[in-house]
Amino acid sequence: MHFDTTTFELPNMLQRRGDAGDDAPTGEMPRRTFLKVATASGFALGAFPLAVVAQGTAPAAGLKATEQPSAFVRIERDGTVIVTINRLDFGQGVQTGLPMILAEELDADWSKVRSEHGNANPAYVDPAFGLHLTGGSNSIKNSYTQYRELGARTRAMLVSAAATQWGVDAATLRTENGSVIGPGGKKAGYGELADAAMKLPVPEKVTLKDPKQFRIIGKPTGRLDARAKSSGGQSYGIDVRLPGMLTAVVARPPVFAAKLKSVDDSAAKAVKGVKAVVRVPVDRGGEGVAVIADGYWAAKQGRDALKLEWDTTGVEKADSAKLLASYRELSKKPGAVKYNADMSKLASAPKKISAEYVFPFLAHAPMEPLNCTVAFNGTGAELWMGTQMPGLDTMAASKVLGVPPTAIKVNTQMAGGGFGRRAIPTSDYVVEACQVAKAARTAGLQAPVRTLWSREDDIKGGYYRPMHVHRAEIGFDAQGNILAWDHTIVGQSIVKGSPFEAFMVKDGIDNTMVEGMKEPYDVPMRLTAHHPQVNVPVLWWRSVGSTHTAYAMETLLDEVARATGQDPVAYRMKLMGDKHPRHKTALQLAVDKSGYGKRTLAPGRAWGVAVHESFQSVVAYVVEASVEKGVPKLHAVTAGVHCNLAVNPTSVEAQVQGAALMGLSMCLPGAAITLKDGVVEQSNFGDFPVPRITDMPQITVYIVPSAEPPTGMGEPGLPALAPAFANAVAKLTGSTPRELPFKLG
Repeated sequence: MHFDTTTFELPNMLQRRGDAGDDAPTGEMPRRTFLKVATASGFALGAFPLAVVAQGTAPAAGLKATEQPSAFVRIERDGTVIVTINRLDFGQGVQTGLPMILAEELDADWSKVRSEHGNANPAYVDPAFGLHLTGGSNSIKNSYTQYRELGARTRAMLVSAAATQWGVDAATLRTENGSVIGPGGKKAGYGELADAAMKLPVPEKVTLKDPKQFRIIGKPTGRLDARAKSSGGQSYGIDVRLPGMLTAVVARPPVFAAKLKSVDDSAAKAVKGVKAVVRVPVDRGGEGVAVIADGYWAAKQGRDALKLEWDTTGVEKADSAKLLASYRELSKKPGAVKYNADMSKLASAPKKISAEYVFPFLAHAPMEPLNCTVAFNGTGAELWMGTQMPGLDTMAASKVLGVPPTAIKVNTQMAGGGFGRRAIPTSDYVVEACQVAKAARTAGLQAPVRTLWSREDDIKGGYYRPMHVHRAEIGFDAQGNILAWDHTIVGQSIVKGSPFEAFMVKDGIDNTMVEGMKEPYDVPMRLTAHHPQVNVPVLWWRSVGSTHTAYAMETLLDEVARATGQDPVAYRMKLMGDKHPRHKTALQLAVDKSGYGKRTLAPGRAWGVAVHESFQSVVAYVVEASVEKGVPKLHAVTAGVHCNLAVNPTSVEAQVQGAALMGLSMCLPGAAITLKDGVVEQSNFGDFPVPRITDMPQITVYIVPSAEPPTGMGEPGLPALAPAFANAVAKLTGSTPRELPFKLG
């Protein structure tokens, strides 16, 4: 990773609306309206007392709960600064990034900074959206100013406490590395001043540093959780252990939404350690059977011993082959219109490309399977899980358990990945765990219950990145000028029926499905979309719509460049014009650092290029690939990244590396979820493979220097990788892979 320090998912539609404020243009939802919709849909933002974590602070009249230092900063007597993060950390590094931002303005001693997760307290909502949310690559972006101001307010209070203690003017004092320094060599550590400082009024307005003064922000920094994770000491949601805790596994219907016809649980109850076998409602109106036992193995053995008959009457049995055939037919017909450029020049265009793309269902498959522990006493409950939406999950638990949301406490745990799966509007795995806990109590079990999913449960149990078919007809001339681009996308909506539908579906189009189309290229496009109803639960998957739109756009543009004898980099630069400097800068950086066009590649290798913006950040890739005996191989990747100010370049590098590897995973054989007669055919990494170390290319990351407020980085590294790889393959084979995963020959 290279970064010059001397100079300075939610879906895109959701984050753009969060930025729009109350003066959003027509068709976009202003923040005030969003909050009304969120509340009406069950987020119930006002359900919790608007109090911050008590430390005796006198709240400033004009400040919100999200702006009160006492909810976010705790300073111990030894000077240790504990920063509470308002997000879930599930590998993206916000447990380090957010404390870095606050510590910068606090002038803290970084060696003494620690972090911990927040919960469903209103102080920990996303300040741009007003709800508890880790998603859309918004953590650093939306809380950058918030955490800077929190640090600056805390620092001002510490200075005021020292000024009072020393009887001097606060203006004569300065701070440095965790201490307040005064005239004549006076010095007091933050730990000495904290108690008095946190009882002072919170300043409403503070002056923030000039970025040129930064000594923490922008510097490559090791993660605060690195030692725990590398030593095996890190605890995750799956590791929760409580006195007397029981473990449950659930037998879920093989076809989504199916009911139980009969249950023979006699053999299951005979398994040593099994305490109860109970029927429970499961997601999408289906039924399941929970086996509750002393531990996971006994519960699993009990589930394996169940004899169940399922009733699939009236339930659609989705089938991938049949869905593909129907999607292909739909793609030949115009759908709901997103863009409507004139297509009259298409028929007479001197050159044409007709293309169909197929993208399969994909599972999230995080390394830590889903889990949720519930301690329910009949009048209240405490929950432990890695959740991206603790507020929404609190409301869901409240509804299932029949207790007020104020009687629910959520303990957010470190999570081992998620990629969107832990941010689900239905709160499916939390609801299920609460149903199990309630049924356990009814069965006479007075103990906390951890509902644990196996890897097989996770991959077979939904939710998935939707299957999509793209169809494109492009007309262009010998110079590569696009005369008309007619494009249709078919795929399920991921927001229909959710609280997000009201403002993310417009004119019949789920904007998460079409994001990434057209921009940044000035091309005349007619874009239409179809959203078939299918009995397969679908959800955002890392980088959402850009997982497929970037692939279609970037491979088609490359094909036009090749067909007209143009360098693909120069062709992209020409199409971008002067309106997209960040794209051009990121692409040029990747080109320059890779040696593209200047360095001779080894025999049998080819360059591939792609650039894409998602979540307001741009990532360009220049890759080297080969095809050996019909098998594509990715050898080297050079990334050019424009995310404005990189708070922690080390984390940006890690995010790009991880996202690139996940993008590579879409290309490898077997990377598809398929259904036959309603049943998911894959169950574990044996038949839904992830890249191994032998698949990992050399990845080098370069960051464009900037002092502008940061943009998202959790997801933008994924979309451009697969098309860059595909473009290299196309140069070697003469044809673009039209289906993911790659199928050559």
